[in-house]
Amino acid sequence: MKILLTGAAGFIGSATAEQLVKEGNEVVGIDNINDYYTPQLKYDRLQALGINSEAKEWNKPVKSEKWDSLTFCRMDIKDKKEITELFKKGKFEGVVHLAAQPGVRYSIENPEAYIENNVNGFLNILEGCRKNDVKHLVFASSSSVYGLNGKTPFSEKDGTSHPVSLYAATKKSNEMMAHSYSCVFGLPVTGLRFFTVYGPWGRPDMSPHLFIDAIMHKRPIKVFNHGDMWRDFTYIDDIVAGITKIIHKTPEVDNNWDSKSMDPSCSSAPYRIYNIGSQHPIRLIDYISTIEEEIGWEAEKDMQPMQPGDVYRTYADSSALAQTTGFTPCTSLKDGIHKTVEWYRSYYKV
Repeated sequence: MKILLTGAAGFIGSATAEQLVKEGNEVVGIDNINDYYTPQLKYDRLQALGINSEAKEWNKPVKSEKWDSLTFCRMDIKDKKEITELFKKGKFEGVVHLAAQPGVRYSIENPEAYIENNVNGFLNILEGCRKNDVKHLVFASSSSVYGLNGKTPFSEKDGTSHPVSLYAATKKSNEMMAHSYSCVFGLPVTGLRFFTVYGPWGRPDMSPHLFIDAIMHKRPIKVFNHGDMWRDFTYIDDIVAGITKIIHKTPEVDNNWDSKSMDPSCSSAPYRIYNIGSQHPIRLIDYISTIEEEIGWEAEKDMQPMQPGDVYRTYADSSALAQTTGFTPCTSLKDGIHKTVEWYRSYYKV
C-alpha cells in the first residue's frame, strides 16, 4: 500500500514510519519540524530512519538511505497549496495523519497554534483525501476528548461533549469533521484515541522524559495533584502496532447502525473510532516509583495542585480494537520504563 504519513519526524510518526516500511508499504512522510521542542531530536529520529540532513530543506523529497520504500519531505499541513499538490502527485491509497500541535497545558498559552494546526491543517488533509480517491484515512485523536467523563474504563460509546482543554476540543473537532466527510463524500475514516504514549524517542515535554531527566541530574520533579492522578500509560510499540493493523481494516457503510441509540463510535457512514490504551491505569506516584527503581535513585518531589486542563483519570477500554484487529496492547509498565530509560542513557550519554 502507498501511504502518506504526516508528522513523520514526531515521536509516534517516526516509529510508525519504520514499522510501515518493514511491513512492505511504500511510505511518504511529511513534517514541518517546528520548534515546539528541540528540532534536533526530530532530525535525529529521521537520521535513524536513514533520512539525511537534506531533510532540512523545504519541499524537497529525500529518499531514505536505509529503505528504498521511504521518502521524506519537509512540508507543513497548513500550506494548502503544497498539500493539494502532494495529494495530486502522490496517488496515495492510505493516509495516516499524526501531525498536530500536541500538549494540554501549552494550549492554554498558545491557543492559535491549535486551531491553525489541528483544525485548519486537518481540513487540508480531509480535502486531499476526498479529492484524490484515498481508500482509508486513519487519524490521531486523544483520550483527552473524554474530558469530564467520570465513567471508567472509557469506552468509545461514551459521550465526549465536555472537553476541559482546547487541545481536547480540537481533537473532538477532528472526529466530527472526519465524520462529516465520511457521511457526505463516503470517505472511509478511522480515528484512534491514544492514551498517554511513552517510550524511546519520546517528546521532552512529556512526563517520562521530564522525570527521567530530572532524576538523572538530581533535580526536583513537579508532581501534580500530589501524585494522586491515574494514567493509562501505553508503550510506543503498542500504539504503532494498533496503527499499522488498523490501516488495513477499512471501515464500511453500516446499514444496521441504529440512529436512535446514536452510538458515537461508529456510523451508517464508513467511520469508526477506537481507543488504544494499555487498559491498566497507574497512579502517578506509583509511575514515578517505577522510574526511580529503574534509575536507582529516589526523586526529590515538589508537590503541586492539579493543573488547569488536566483530568484526574484516564482508563481505556480497548476491546473494540482487539475485536477488529486481534491486537491488544501488552507491554508492561516495568518493561516499557526499562526500555525508555535505556534509550535515554544512550541518546543523552548519561
